[in-house]
Amino acid sequence: MADAQLKTIEQNDIVSNWDEVIESFDDMNLKNELLRGIFAYGFERPSAIQARAIMPVLKGNDVIAQAQSGTGKTATFCISILQQIDLELNACQAIVMAPTRELASQIQKVMDSLGDFLKVKAHTCIGGTNVAEDAKKLQEGVHVVVGTPGRVFDMINRRYLNTEHIKMFVLDEADEMLSRGFKEQIYDVFQNIPNSVQVVLLSATMPQDVLEVTTKFMRNPIRILVKRDELTLEGIKQFYIDVEREEYKLETLMDLYGTVTITQAVIFCNTRRKVDRLTEELRNKDFTVSALHGDMDQSDRDTIMKEFRSGSSRVLITTDLLARGIDVQQVSLVINFDLPTNMENYIHRIGRGGRFGRKGVAINFITARDHAALEELQKFYNTQIDEMPSNIAELI
Repeated sequence: MADAQLKTIEQNDIVSNWDEVIESFDDMNLKNELLRGIFAYGFERPSAIQARAIMPVLKGNDVIAQAQSGTGKTATFCISILQQIDLELNACQAIVMAPTRELASQIQKVMDSLGDFLKVKAHTCIGGTNVAEDAKKLQEGVHVVVGTPGRVFDMINRRYLNTEHIKMFVLDEADEMLSRGFKEQIYDVFQNIPNSVQVVLLSATMPQDVLEVTTKFMRNPIRILVKRDELTLEGIKQFYIDVEREEYKLETLMDLYGTVTITQAVIFCNTRRKVDRLTEELRNKDFTVSALHGDMDQSDRDTIMKEFRSGSSRVLITTDLLARGIDVQQVSLVINFDLPTNMENYIHRIGRGGRFGRKGVAINFITARDHAALEELQKFYNTQIDEMPSNIAELI
């Protein structure tokens, strides 16, 4: 492997080779109905990644965009797909793959909202749902399929998903997908779509696995890097509470609880067991909370997310399953009951609050052991995390 490529891998990021920035959606020559959908969704101007990445995709290039969650990545590829779909052709023309069912469902919602005035038919293909219903939907004809690799490949394999008209393939959170061991399934899907397909890959980091995909399946890709310090945590106030010992965390959370329920909050724990334990302890003390992690049935996960999105449930306790890509508009407080074990996940977690220019507060519980990790986080993100002030309620 070339030295330059090795160096790129070591830096865990990519070198941009595209510098055009389009600061207004009006200047992108988008369909009128799509523009209406964008403005109705609440976007006024493109985010950093949207201003850089939409145009090269629309010009037909393969594109690698490296940017963190919360920067408007989903809308970047949704807008690009919606602009290029031929609505007269009742066939699947784009596949988007994501690592979790929740993220796939979230992408589908963004696609539906942005494409509202276009009458685009998008369908989610994810595990844990009825195969027969998927088959029926796909045979009736959809323009876009959003899904997880296993189910998407299954639908192609069973000949329910016809791939001959597919012109765009999007891999979202590619670093996460490949680290979860989806590589074989992704390769299988690639083998079944036209060679001429345009590939768009989005990733927070560029580990070896992702670079392999880019060399095997992409043609002279345009590389767009939104630097970590350009996108981070502006608008999110970050604090820590020194709880000293693990066993004092629950009491601290209970003290905070009145403040927490002013709005909607997400509480992150590092393990599924801890999510269950904390949920049980809080419910035993008559606190109302929802819990979510990967061991739960898909229907339960859907119900819990629906309740949280609608606001009928105000506090959600979860693992890093939810740290990527779930956008609940009202979340303005994130509590890290445990500091994340993986640095990259910190921005994914706290990006639940303050998404795309909104305000938010993040509170980190730290024990005596966590001081060094907190220092590391501040260095890594070039950010300041202060001790929590007493007037926290006023900041949320």
